[in-house]
Amino acid sequence: MLPYAIGDLQGCHASLLRLLDRLPANAPLWFAGDLVNRGPGSAATLRAVRSMGKRARTVLGNHDIHLLAVAAGVRKPGRQDTLDELLHAPDAEELITWLRHQPLAIADHGFLMVHAGVLPQWTTSQVLALAAEVETQLRGPDWQGFLGRIFGPGGERWQDDLEGTERHRVIVNALTRIRFCTADGVMDLKTKEGAGGAPPRHLPWFDVPGRQTRDTVLVTGHWSTLGLVLRDNLVALDTGCVWGGCLSAVRLHRDPAQRTVEQVKCPQMQDPLG
Repeated sequence: MLPYAIGDLQGCHASLLRLLDRLPANAPLWFAGDLVNRGPGSAATLRAVRSMGKRARTVLGNHDIHLLAVAAGVRKPGRQDTLDELLHAPDAEELITWLRHQPLAIADHGFLMVHAGVLPQWTTSQVLALAAEVETQLRGPDWQGFLGRIFGPGGERWQDDLEGTERHRVIVNALTRIRFCTADGVMDLKTKEGAGGAPPRHLPWFDVPGRQTRDTVLVTGHWSTLGLVLRDNLVALDTGCVWGGCLSAVRLHRDPAQRTVEQVKCPQMQDPLG
């Protein structure tokens, strides 16, 4: 059975349960990352996805990596974070360990899922290889030190000869934070407007001409101001659950005409202007 892909949960556990009631009980589920933060139920959300076992697959989003960094003691919580309950839960260590063992990219059934997007010069196989480099670090004994190093300035431009921290910083930024980039793949990591709000000389990452993954169907979240986008080679799923939008699930199918959408309306948990 082909999976249903689900957009950013951001700790909206009650919305997840309502959406699951609308999906087939045995359907495989792919989560597009950002399982936690901003909503009121990050711990319950992690427990729910973890309890699904092999039925559920998830990639890491920027909020998930932020949580890992806060748990590692190398980053301070943000003003809008809602992570305290999770960090002080009796099973916090188990949940953090489970989360840091999740991938940054999933490829199966002709689809490639990442949280945010990919750089135009990367092929599908290269995306998986680069994601694996970061996954190895997050699963290793120095995962706290690794997270302490990757947060910082720079990391907007890819070069094949990059090494160490700068290389990993670009990989993490692309897979979990990208929205806009130039034709040669230099990322703008500040602009959060919709697709029409591109900075000068920038495009939405999926519209860059000659993108090497254009023949692969990309499945992403991350970009709530973009909303639900269904193209032949793109399924974008972040419909602003935590901001009072919807939580969306799309039944993946190679034939775009066979893709179906399920949505539940969500209460506003955060003020997007706050």
